[in-house]
Amino acid sequence: MRGQPPVLWDSAEGFLVRDAWGNQWIDWSSGVLITNAGHGDRRIIDAVRGVLDQKLLTSYCFPNVARLALVEKLRDLLPEPLKKIFLLTTGSETVECAIKLCRTHGARVGGSEKNVVVSFSNSFHGRTLGSQQAGGIPALKDWIGHLDPGFVQVPFPDGYRCPDDSFEFFERALAESGISPRNVAGVMLETYQGGDACFAPIEYMRKLRQWCNAQEALLVCDEVQAGFGRTGTLWGFEHYGVLPDLTCFGKGISSSLPLAAVAGRPEIMDMHPAGSMTSTHSGNPVCCAAALASIETILQDGLVENARIAGDLLHARLAEVAAKHEQIVRVFGKGLVAGVVLVDPASGAPAADIAFQIVLRSMQKGVLMFSPVGFGGGTVKIAPPLCISEEAVDESVAAFAEAVDEAMATVAAGSTA
Repeated sequence: MRGQPPVLWDSAEGFLVRDAWGNQWIDWSSGVLITNAGHGDRRIIDAVRGVLDQKLLTSYCFPNVARLALVEKLRDLLPEPLKKIFLLTTGSETVECAIKLCRTHGARVGGSEKNVVVSFSNSFHGRTLGSQQAGGIPALKDWIGHLDPGFVQVPFPDGYRCPDDSFEFFERALAESGISPRNVAGVMLETYQGGDACFAPIEYMRKLRQWCNAQEALLVCDEVQAGFGRTGTLWGFEHYGVLPDLTCFGKGISSSLPLAAVAGRPEIMDMHPAGSMTSTHSGNPVCCAAALASIETILQDGLVENARIAGDLLHARLAEVAAKHEQIVRVFGKGLVAGVVLVDPASGAPAADIAFQIVLRSMQKGVLMFSPVGFGGGTVKIAPPLCISEEAVDESVAAFAEAVDEAMATVAAGSTA
């Protein structure tokens, strides 16, 4: 759990985090893209307190009112055909569930050999066994030893590390992996890649949707980071103009407590019989009450639109910072998520040392982020709560720009010493 900037969280409110000694930061972490509605919103606290006052802390898989209200809200907000909801606890669990559903569907329509789950390089889908095999970061799989050959990754069409972002390249890469399209049970991708906050091209996604239809493969959008307004639309996949068969939600669903969900086509979600996909803490009433209050807060306060407007400002200001430094080669993202990608200009390798210096110096100036992420640890990830004001965006980017200048100067001085 080590490796984060040395801040001892004591309290948090809105887009601010405080320690016990009077220090305060504009939060560019949202925990880890959790607090979409903001930290410590009174409506979420009151909703949780209401369930606590009932003395109902758990109900296993038995129904409870908070659970019913939440799944009805999700059903009403999600587009057709994503109308069946299964509640879980973490994003990794939802990915495991999606893998199970892909392979079950594959076996039904194509037999036992239709079991391949295709995902993308540099993707992150969680830390459990199946989710890490679906992930596209080889170093995270070293512990596994014997990898399931039914998980295959192809390059992600970011237009940077993979310059060829055509869908034809997807088909070629799949063929080069030795995979026949008829054996693909599902294609899974993060709506935007969590490491760099990069999106696939719209035309690529539309062709991928058509390809999945033709192959009777399920299209899965991992919305654990992208959902609930983060990208300036309620659901991240809206940017593509396509509908997945399954979606995975987590993080920002409750702005606070552990909860996750899989939403999908009813005929896919209903393949397994009753009692076969239970989870100990599924639909916990306290967490469900928090999630319902968080979603209603996001909608009532117009935070999806604020994410779009404040996000436009954020990306414009970050572009100004990037233009001054050759080490910043891309600023990916949409809405209130951004990935500032840093490299060594001489080698093109990820500049992890500069990235960490930027995060540390930003923290010293009152802007809080988690440690660098992405390929080689060379990406500074920016993800403030959706309630952040435009004034706070300007203030925090100004501090960030100072941190970048100082980090660059420090590294340059070290290289000439």
